[in-house]
Amino acid sequence: MEKFLKSKSAGFVLPFIATVVLFIVWELVVIIFKIPPFNLPAPTNILNALINFAPQLTVNAIRTLWTTMLGFIIAVAVGVVLGFIIGYSRAAYLTLYPLLVAFNTIPKAALVPLLAIWFGANAIPATLTAFLLAFFPIAVNVALGLDTVEPEMKDVLRALGANQVEAFQKIGWPHTLPYIFASLKIAASFAFIGTVISESVASNAGLGFLIVQATSDFNVPLAFAALLILALMGILLYGFFVLVEKKVIYWAR
Repeated sequence: MEKFLKSKSAGFVLPFIATVVLFIVWELVVIIFKIPPFNLPAPTNILNALINFAPQLTVNAIRTLWTTMLGFIIAVAVGVVLGFIIGYSRAAYLTLYPLLVAFNTIPKAALVPLLAIWFGANAIPATLTAFLLAFFPIAVNVALGLDTVEPEMKDVLRALGANQVEAFQKIGWPHTLPYIFASLKIAASFAFIGTVISESVASNAGLGFLIVQATSDFNVPLAFAALLILALMGILLYGFFVLVEKKVIYWAR
């Protein structure tokens, strides 16, 4: 058993078994307690909704995916640059970091109605909300990665005649990569959350919009089907960064 737990297949087999067991227990609970579908649909009801409403789910899932990815890509670009500025400049840290923390404490759901007024009920508020939720952990982790570089390593490179750019290439960038990938995995989930929050309030399409429409029609199996698709997209994006991380910073493990 110990050998299996250390193997690569355990990371796929155990979550799969846990998921199957969860769905079986879920199905049995709904049947035994005779819970109506408009309260808690059984997994079989959700599967039927996935099949019967496949066109609607596909169209709205594509909308959610591309708005999320667009906001996420912008968040990565802004977060990495801002993190490097804060991590390398003491003045920037003292000036910008408190502002970032203050802005991050604002509930992003409170900004969605304002974004809807400014840009309309379309994909722009969803993209911006995904960006606003995703960029903060990226910026903070990049700054943290640079800040935790040992001063002795910097002193050695300076003694050898390395300038600031060379020091960044030799120790700053490699030391920060684990923090960047850790933040990307967190930010990916946050981006989906931001998109769905905005779509449920200020959008004319997307899975968040579909969930609101489905619940207003008491079509709870369809709402759960949309939630299931969201979970799958989040897992796939998270898994993508895990695979890239293993290839890029294999030396850190």
